[in-house]
Amino acid sequence: MNYLLALLGGVVIGLGAATLHVLLGRVAGISGIAGRVLSPDPSERDWRSVFLIGLVFGGALMLFIAPAQFSTASSSPSTLRLILAGLLVGFGTRLSCGCTSGHGVCGISRFSPRSLIATITFISAGAITVALAS
Repeated sequence: MNYLLALLGGVVIGLGAATLHVLLGRVAGISGIAGRVLSPDPSERDWRSVFLIGLVFGGALMLFIAPAQFSTASSSPSTLRLILAGLLVGFGTRLSCGCTSGHGVCGISRFSPRSLIATITFISAGAITVALAS
């Protein structure tokens, strides 16, 4: 059952990324989308805002459907640590002119060599960080 749910999650993400690419010609990289949501160009600002609203709506819908999956365990990191980690990831991806979701989902699906290297680098750096922090 877990494999089926994992497959379903991958299919939903893939469909969302493919739809955004086919219909708008945009890559579903969250750093780029959120980073330019305040664009002065209304057409850029509007689709990015709607995309982000959809992310929040999707999460809220899943919270309603499966609330137990969102319960916090006692070993969960503090809110401050999560915010700091998110800011560091965002800062790092903006510095590298990359985006973890854009490379990881969209780039790999197109077999982009740049995205494959970036994703391997992201995963390796994360694994090393976890190993050193443990």
